[in-house]
Amino acid sequence: MINKHAPLEIVNAMSKNTLLEVLDIQVIELGDDFLKATMPVDKRTHQPMGLLHGGATAALIESMGSIGSSLIVDIKKHGIVGIEINANHIRGAKEGIVTGTAKIVHAGRKTHVWQVDVHNEENKLVCTGRLTVMITDLK
Repeated sequence: MINKHAPLEIVNAMSKNTLLEVLDIQVIELGDDFLKATMPVDKRTHQPMGLLHGGATAALIESMGSIGSSLIVDIKKHGIVGIEINANHIRGAKEGIVTGTAKIVHAGRKTHVWQVDVHNEENKLVCTGRLTVMITDLK
């Protein structure tokens, strides 16, 4: 399933010069059917009221699913494109680190579906979301 033996330094290096680098999203663990990543809750990820921005959380969800899919397919032969995302924001977060756990729900030839739960440092659910990824053929 997921290439859990991929070095985290290489996985995180793919974020260079992207939104993931700006938001400081870091993959911290890989498993057979999941990955975990963190994102700080600070001025980069706040909305005007000082809470974690829902769009930042959605970016975390989409990033995690896309990274996960890139660890399933051969990225020399296939592209990965998010085609649908939803997020249910359960509680706010003002500071600290949130940790997302993305689990593969479906890994087909043309689509992958990821379930992502985002927790705060007290392990309380902040957001739950789902991402559908389309797998394309590179020419």
